[in-house]
Amino acid sequence: MTWKNYFSTSIGKKLQMGFSGLFLILFLIVHCYINAQIFWNDGGEKFDEAAHFMGTNFIIRTIEIGLVFFLLLHIIQGLMLWAKNKSRRTSRYAVSAGGATSSWYSRSMGLLGTLILIFLVIHTSKFWIPNRVSQTVGNGELPLYDMMREEFQNIGVVVIYVLGCISLAWHLVHGFYSSFQTLGLTTNKYKAIIKGIGVAFSIIVPLVFALMPIAFYLHWIE
Repeated sequence: MTWKNYFSTSIGKKLQMGFSGLFLILFLIVHCYINAQIFWNDGGEKFDEAAHFMGTNFIIRTIEIGLVFFLLLHIIQGLMLWAKNKSRRTSRYAVSAGGATSSWYSRSMGLLGTLILIFLVIHTSKFWIPNRVSQTVGNGELPLYDMMREEFQNIGVVVIYVLGCISLAWHLVHGFYSSFQTLGLTTNKYKAIIKGIGVAFSIIVPLVFALMPIAFYLHWIE
């Protein structure tokens, strides 16, 4: 069996989900750290410094290409696996059995993934894409901190962001451990530790993201 054929199988697709999931987890850690700089409440000075580094460093910009690739791969493969699993439930018995043997978030990964995709489209269209376009064909970097401060005065935008972060949290509760499990990294010795880290990660990272629009809206930071 060739590599191309292997990665088209269910096991191959799950491995792609696992590798892309770990890559995106690393991205979330970096992204969370940079965004958390706003809580210094220094008028965005530290955040702007970090955002400038991420937006101008050649290595980081190159990695961004891989990020987009893995993100699209993760979304496409996730939806394909979800649709395939759903099509197998051809009877009420199968549905009932699924509910008895798996958690709600495990059975709703497709829905959660779709909600996160909608959130990502909104998020990137407001900040990341305009900034990269301005850097490439415009007048340089945009004032992202000022843009966030203005954007998050809209309660509708704040609600969308918070709901997106809640969806991300539920997605990570299952996805974090699943990525390690798929790649065979969850031995009995470290299984409980990885699960614990996954739960903590699933709470802390989305919470930091959710607190950003809330903090701007309530004027905890200026």
